[in-house]
Amino acid sequence: MDNNKLNYNWYAVRVKSRSEKKVYADFTEQNIEAYLPLQRKLRQWSDRKKWVVMPLISGYVFVNISRKEYETVLKTYNVVCYVHFQGKAAIIKDDDIALLKRMLGQIELQLEITVEKLKPGEMVEIIAGPLCGVIGELIHFQGKNKVALRMIPLGYTILVEASENNLRPLVNISDKPVIW
Repeated sequence: MDNNKLNYNWYAVRVKSRSEKKVYADFTEQNIEAYLPLQRKLRQWSDRKKWVVMPLISGYVFVNISRKEYETVLKTYNVVCYVHFQGKAAIIKDDDIALLKRMLGQIELQLEITVEKLKPGEMVEIIAGPLCGVIGELIHFQGKNKVALRMIPLGYTILVEASENNLRPLVNISDKPVIW
């Protein structure tokens, strides 16, 4: 095994408000692999509506770095800090970043959800469709076709379009590998 080979990991970086795109561009300019999850949203102004591209998780950019780039990231303008867990910068699994990319790659999921069978607080798994395998804590239902799932490692709640038929409660979470 090559001792000179650097170990790269994904980290979440907290950035100043409304500077996510600029920080992402700065990382790219510095040859630092970065990921900024973006989404299209319809925004309403007093005189018009307009589609805008906004960060999915406001205030964060993800970087894939080795120890060598650690300080460079912190010195980048508008970067506040790394997201920490137990006193150290929290490493995010490659699979978690890949799943986030996959989720954002879905343009429209026109599915229905009802509240009769599943209850908030339950751990659920999406068992069909493009997000098959995603596991999270059911937080609440929003409208007819969205469910809020808490994705444990990132500590965020994500609204996912899913049919109740495509969700199943997990009786024993230890029996199933957790994707999030």
